[in-house]
Amino acid sequence: MFKVSKSTLILVALGLIAPYFLYPVFVMKVLCFGLFAMAFNLLLGYVGLLSFGHAAFLGTGGYVTGYLVMETGLSPELGILCGTIAAGLLGALYGKLAVKREGIYFAMVTLALAQLAFFFYLQAPFTGGENGMQGIPRGELFGFIDLSDSLNMYYTVLAIFLFGFWLINRTIHSPFGQILKAIRENEPRAVSLGYNVNDYKWVAFIISASLAGLAGSTKTLVFQLASLSDAHWHMSGEVVLMTLLGGMGTLLGPLVGAASVVTIQNYLSGGELGNYIHIIMGLIFVVCVLAFRSGIVGEFQKFMKKNFS
Repeated sequence: MFKVSKSTLILVALGLIAPYFLYPVFVMKVLCFGLFAMAFNLLLGYVGLLSFGHAAFLGTGGYVTGYLVMETGLSPELGILCGTIAAGLLGALYGKLAVKREGIYFAMVTLALAQLAFFFYLQAPFTGGENGMQGIPRGELFGFIDLSDSLNMYYTVLAIFLFGFWLINRTIHSPFGQILKAIRENEPRAVSLGYNVNDYKWVAFIISASLAGLAGSTKTLVFQLASLSDAHWHMSGEVVLMTLLGGMGTLLGPLVGAASVVTIQNYLSGGELGNYIHIIMGLIFVVCVLAFRSGIVGEFQKFMKKNFS
C-alpha cells in the first residue's frame, strides 16, 4: 500500500498556499524546472547516467505543445499530452543509441544528439527560429477551466508537478527502481544476476525524457512561449547544476536546487550583476561540488541522521 510521507504532505500544503504569498508565475517557473530537474535526477541519481542532452526533451515538449495549441486549436490538456509523448518517443530513439555507451561516452552521445535537435528547431519553419513561438494561448482546460486566470493556471501546474513527483517516487521505490539502483552501484554484478541492464537503462531514459517533455509542455503554456533557450545545451548544463546543488539521488533535492537557481537568476537578472550571471552560477557550481558534495538536501539529511537519529 502506498504511504504518504510527512515531507510529501508538507510539500503539497506549501504548494496549495504558495500563490497567496509569492508571485504565482515565479512559483510556476520553479515547479516546471523542479519537475525537469527531478526527471533528470531519475537518470543521474538513480541509474548513474549523466546526460548532457536533456534540454532536447524539454524543448521538444514545449515546441510540440505550442504548435498544436496555437496552430491547430488543440485543447491544453491534449497539447501537453502530445508534447509529453513526443518527448518520450524522442527519448526512446536517443536512449536506444546512447545506453550502450558508458561514462563520458554516454554523456557525449547525448550532447551530440541534443545538438541535432537544437539545430532542427533552429531551422524548422514552424518554430519561429531565434524568435521562438510567441503568443501561445493557454486555452481552457477540459473546456471549462480558463487557464488565462493565474490561479487556475497555477493549480494546473501544481497538479502536473505532483503527478510527476508521484510517478518518480513510485518508480524509485518499486522493484524496477531497486534494479536501477543496483545498476548504479555495481553494473557488472547486475549483469551477472541475469538482468539486461541496457533494457532497464532504456526504460529509465524514456521515463526521464517523457517527464522532461511534460515539464517543457507545461512551461510553454505558463509563459505562452516556446524558445530555443529550452533546447540549448546551456539548459542541459543548468539542470545538472540544479540537481547537484539540491542533492543528487534525493527525491526533493532537484526541486530545492531548481528553486535556488531560479531565485538567484531572478534576483540577479534585474540588477547590475545580470551580465555576469553565468559566471556567478559557475562559481556556485564549483563551491557546491567542492564543499557540499551531497547537495543542500543531502547534507541536511546527513546532519539530521548524525545528530537526531
